[in-house]
Amino acid sequence: MSYDWGPHYIVPSPTLTSLSGVVQLREELDRDLLRKELGALGLSTKVTRVSNPWYYRKKGTRSWVKIGESDDEQGNFPVTWDTSRLRNGKYEVLGLMHVYVGEGNSATAVVGQNVVEVAISN
Repeated sequence: MSYDWGPHYIVPSPTLTSLSGVVQLREELDRDLLRKELGALGLSTKVTRVSNPWYYRKKGTRSWVKIGESDDEQGNFPVTWDTSRLRNGKYEVLGLMHVYVGEGNSATAVVGQNVVEVAISN
């Protein structure tokens, strides 16, 4: 069984999909579901670090451009994105949440992802 532990977007959200200027991207994870997922995968539930890099790309293109990265879980992994240099149109935002577990030689990473379509309207 797979558990949807995250990342879960806070911004952009289902109600905020049109972005303009400087925005702060944020998302969260569900620690309880993460522990269940790690257990189901047979991995250590000892989390040593969580990091969340953010990327964007113009809709219909293949390459992602990094926006930034955050390990501030208390602040919901915030990254500031200045969209003012982008042409108006449809874009995709990718949040990759890396969860590092275990210790020493048995350390590994588990990654969750979330992609959302947004419209840039400057």
